[in-house]
Amino acid sequence: MAAPGVAEAVAASHPAEGAEMAEAAELSRALSRLLPGLEADSKPGRRRTLEALRRALEEPGPAADPTAFQGPWARLLLPRLLRCLSDPAEGCRALAVHLLGLGLRRAARPRDALPRLLPALAARLAGPEPARRPPEACEELRLALVQLLGLAVDLCGAALAPHLDDALRALRCSLLDPFAAVRRESCSCAAALAQATPDHFHMQSESLIGPLMQTISHQHWKVRVATVEATGAVIQFGNGKSVDDVLSHFAQRLFDDVPQVRRAVASVVGGWLLRLRDRYSFFHKLIPLLLSSLNDEVPEVRQLAVSLWEDVGLQWQKENEEDLKDKLDFAPPTPPHYPPHEHRPVLGCRELVFRNLSKILPALCHDITDWVVGTRVKSAQLLPVLLLHAEDHATQHLEIVLRTLFQACTD
Repeated sequence: MAAPGVAEAVAASHPAEGAEMAEAAELSRALSRLLPGLEADSKPGRRRTLEALRRALEEPGPAADPTAFQGPWARLLLPRLLRCLSDPAEGCRALAVHLLGLGLRRAARPRDALPRLLPALAARLAGPEPARRPPEACEELRLALVQLLGLAVDLCGAALAPHLDDALRALRCSLLDPFAAVRRESCSCAAALAQATPDHFHMQSESLIGPLMQTISHQHWKVRVATVEATGAVIQFGNGKSVDDVLSHFAQRLFDDVPQVRRAVASVVGGWLLRLRDRYSFFHKLIPLLLSSLNDEVPEVRQLAVSLWEDVGLQWQKENEEDLKDKLDFAPPTPPHYPPHEHRPVLGCRELVFRNLSKILPALCHDITDWVVGTRVKSAQLLPVLLLHAEDHATQHLEIVLRTLFQACTD
């Protein structure tokens, strides 16, 4: 703390800075009186101290000014609260997590806490091995810790980049947590982390794909939805090559009994077709997933898929305008005998299917004779959608199409 003469001089020349220094000094004195209680041997004593600290932070006073709060928070409060995360008493640990959240929100520079906060969170959420139980035994506290990690991501953004190792280590374990709410919160946190640190995240994003794919078939449908959405963000802002690792899992979710899950798959796949950096190399793998949703039994899912697919076609059409100039200027007429109840897709959609049909058809025709009834039905529903898009270009694939139809008719 500055000598009285120095403080007076600062207050005289810079009134705002002087007021901040005075508030910081007052808060430091208040904290210094309370903090020794955290070293008490009795659990009730430590808890009373933490309750007093909570009241001091929640009530308006010296802690109200973020700049005045920053110094005492970083110097006095943060290190002691982090030690409390391993307190033997569950109630003390819960209060410590709550106070850390309050401190992050109050501090003028929450990112300054990251070098100490992130390793502490990883130490509580991640055991020595992913398969082992985490050090924090309480489910509700693990949820609070993941929420605290999410708060740090929201407040600090790209400043988390140097601490990605700790954040990802914590998430790899919390994504497999026995408590469903922890898994859901971890999915939200992983998506937020991917968006906040795209320049660095892509180098380590693959480490989350395994835990996410282990969670995508969780018994709680809300966890499955959160996992699908998190996977979308992790791949969008991470390594696009991971698309190959998730395709089969996403295809399985098309059979999910819960429409919200199927809707999430359509939304994520449509987003990839529109925004994934190297999406052109994945068109033939992603198009069947989105087009399969055009036949979904729930109107809302169908409408979303139709809207996204049209957006994809129009965007591709615009990106390849020069290549399509003649077809755009002299639009081919609707083929004769076109089904009257069908809406003809835009040129971009038709071209996308035509150009990728030779890569899509072999796998589709194989699935039409699959031993699983649901797979055969889904594939059979997709075939006419592809043929309507391909129009007269389908003639060059008639051999494989007719052979498949003959086989399917004997089902």
